[in-house]
Amino acid sequence: MATDTLLRTGLLVRHNLILRLRDPGQLISYVAIPMVLMLVLKPLYMEALDSGTVQAVTGPLVMFSVFALAVVGNSIMVEREWRTWDRLRSTRAGRAELLLGKMVPGFVVLLVQQCVLMAYGSLVLGLDLPGSVIGWVALAVAVWGLALLSMGAFLATVARSRGDLGMVTDLGAISISALGGALVPVDLMPGWAQHVAPFSPGYWAMSLLRAALSGDGAGMVRPVLVCLAITLVFGVLAAYRLSRGWGRSHLL
Repeated sequence: MATDTLLRTGLLVRHNLILRLRDPGQLISYVAIPMVLMLVLKPLYMEALDSGTVQAVTGPLVMFSVFALAVVGNSIMVEREWRTWDRLRSTRAGRAELLLGKMVPGFVVLLVQQCVLMAYGSLVLGLDLPGSVIGWVALAVAVWGLALLSMGAFLATVARSRGDLGMVTDLGAISISALGGALVPVDLMPGWAQHVAPFSPGYWAMSLLRAALSGDGAGMVRPVLVCLAITLVFGVLAAYRLSRGWGRSHLL
């Protein structure tokens, strides 16, 4: 039984990874655009902030990782449009296997995006990334990637079209990143925005990455727990909706 489960899950992961590789346009744009923004914004942040390089790298990284929710959401949405999601649900593959088949390639995409941008920040922008913090940064990227993955999967079960999904991810990316301090540090934001900021996942992503880059393991604990809570809540909601048939093609 376990062997069959692993085999089915592996086949689904392979199938979905091939689909992602055949259509890399979104991922390329979500890597290239933040690179340009990092270069353009770095002089401004360097003049205004003591940690200008950190802000110049982590801000666009968080913003465009949220934009990448569309990549995860589209991986499920395209199956609904092709009318193949219902067929997959009628096979022996269980809910967990179907979700893992979609989410593992999505997780790889998110990890690649964030790792490439972090390496770019270090090699091109001069971000201080000593070997002692590499492990902390890897943990931060993985945890934030899981949170994004679960949110993207949930959005794919509630959106009725790619237009709806794009609208939600675009608005969400701007709102989450702006309120989370990706564009302007929270300390420099208006008072009302500072009070609202902790309700944004982007706030915890920024806190997590900053703590990781400074090697502050203790400072990472709270952001990690919040991001894992986000992962759990949205992951459970996505699994529940799919199990109840909310991801069926006729609902588009």
